[in-house]
Amino acid sequence: MIATAQQKKAFALPVLQSSVARKLAVSVTGLFLILFLAVHLAVNLTMLAGAETYNAAAHWMGTTPAILALRPVLALGLLLHVVISLLLALDNSRARPTGYEKVDPAGGSTWAARHPAVLGVLILLFLGLHLSSFSLRMTFGSPPMVEVAGVMMKDAYQLVTARFGLWWYVALYAAAMLFLGLHLAHGFRSAFQTLGLSDRRWRRRWTVLGYLYSVAVAVGFAALPLYFFVTSQAMGAP
Repeated sequence: MIATAQQKKAFALPVLQSSVARKLAVSVTGLFLILFLAVHLAVNLTMLAGAETYNAAAHWMGTTPAILALRPVLALGLLLHVVISLLLALDNSRARPTGYEKVDPAGGSTWAARHPAVLGVLILLFLGLHLSSFSLRMTFGSPPMVEVAGVMMKDAYQLVTARFGLWWYVALYAAAMLFLGLHLAHGFRSAFQTLGLSDRRWRRRWTVLGYLYSVAVAVGFAALPLYFFVTSQAMGAP
């Protein structure tokens, strides 16, 4: 039996029925993910302090109940951000009105602003590789163990640095961070504007802050695999 339009609407989530609600959901989940990226980068940078520091930080992240409780929230936020963003992109391609912050207020339009879904899909593909290489192996696999300050824990440092010794992974990682930076530069300002927190004066400020944040995140994440790859090559040189 073919469902009527009323039946389909009854089973649809309210957030998926309104373009305004979708944009708000994308903005809120986007800001949540932006905050997560800052925390994730801070933890990653502890690798520069050595294996013990990074392993201790990774162990704390993987055993603290409050952090563990946030994992499903993070997964749900990411899922909503991706699904609703794709729905908005599909709506825009069908209707062809001014899409989700596609046009730059100054009158121009960047490639990232016109193709947020493309960048999102590229980042999502890399995220799948990234999770299978680290998070899933740390959680469900059998990573090497190490003792730090009398506590046995998973040797996340060895797992990560081993992957960073592969040139193809480092190249994919650096490319993904470029895509992430472009996505953040557009999404940072757009999120605040959609939430109504951007007048003419603040629009410029959010734009500048968005560029600074996106560059810091992209460069910060990309610098780590590049550093460890170069270091591993130098150590392996005769």
